[in-house]
Amino acid sequence: MPHGFELAFGPASEGHAHATSLCFVGKELLVTAEGSLPAPSQIEWMGVPQHRHVIGQAGDAVVEMQVWPADAVLPPGLSKADLRKTLANWPQALADAACRARQLATWLGETRYCGACGGTMETEAHAAARKCPACGFVAYPRISPVGIVLVTRGDEILLARSPHFTPGTYSALAGYAEAGESLEACIHREVREEVGIEIRDLRWFGSQSWPLTNALMLGFLAEYDGGTLNLQQDEIEDAQWFRRDNLPTLPHHSTLAYRMIRAWGG
Repeated sequence: MPHGFELAFGPASEGHAHATSLCFVGKELLVTAEGSLPAPSQIEWMGVPQHRHVIGQAGDAVVEMQVWPADAVLPPGLSKADLRKTLANWPQALADAACRARQLATWLGETRYCGACGGTMETEAHAAARKCPACGFVAYPRISPVGIVLVTRGDEILLARSPHFTPGTYSALAGYAEAGESLEACIHREVREEVGIEIRDLRWFGSQSWPLTNALMLGFLAEYDGGTLNLQQDEIEDAQWFRRDNLPTLPHHSTLAYRMIRAWGG
C-alpha cells in the first residue's frame, strides 16, 4: 500500500476498485498465519458482516472495514491478530488504517444501544457517528487523551516500567488526562504521582493514535526540576535515570515513546 493514509467515512460497495479490506470479529483484527490480510475467498466464507464501511484511502486503494460478531466462527487459516506485533510489521499507511479500523470496530460494538434511552443505535451514512432514532442522542468514537513525557536531567533520561510491560522493557512516563484537566497539568500530576519528582519546561514533541486503548498519545519533553524518585507501587515497578550509552530495552520502534527516546539519543 502506498505511503499516506487519508481518513474518510461512508458506505462500502462492491463497485470499489482496488479495495483493501480490514476484517474484524468484534474488535479483533483477522490476519493469516503470515500476518497478512485475508484473501477475498476467506472473507466470503464468513458471510454478510454486521458492519461494512469505507474508512479512508491510501493511494489508489480504498480502505474499508468489515465487522462480524465477536463470537463468529473464524475461517480456516485465519486468527485474531496480536495487534502490537502486526502493526509493527505492516507498512505505515496500512498500520494507520488498521489503527482507525480497530477504534471504529470497538466503538461500533460499544454503541449498539443508546446510552440515554436504551434504543437501538444506527450508523450515519457519511459520518463516523451513531444516532438513536428514538431520542436523537449521537455517539462518536471514543478518543482518550494521554500525556506522555520524556524527562531529561543533563545527559540522562528518566525511564520506567509498568508490571504489565514485557520483561526488561522501559518507557517514558504516561497517563490519561482527567476531565477538566489540561495536558500540561496532566503531565505534571502523573510524573508527581508515579515517580515523586517535579518537572519544568514542557516542550511539544508529537502525537500518535494508539488503538489498543482508544488513546491519542500526546508527547512532550521536560526537564527535571527536583525531588527524589518515589515510585507509585501499583503503577510503576521500577524507574531509573539512563545515559545514552546505557539504555535498557526500549518499546517497539513503531511507538511514540521510542521515537522520543531516539530523538534525544541521536
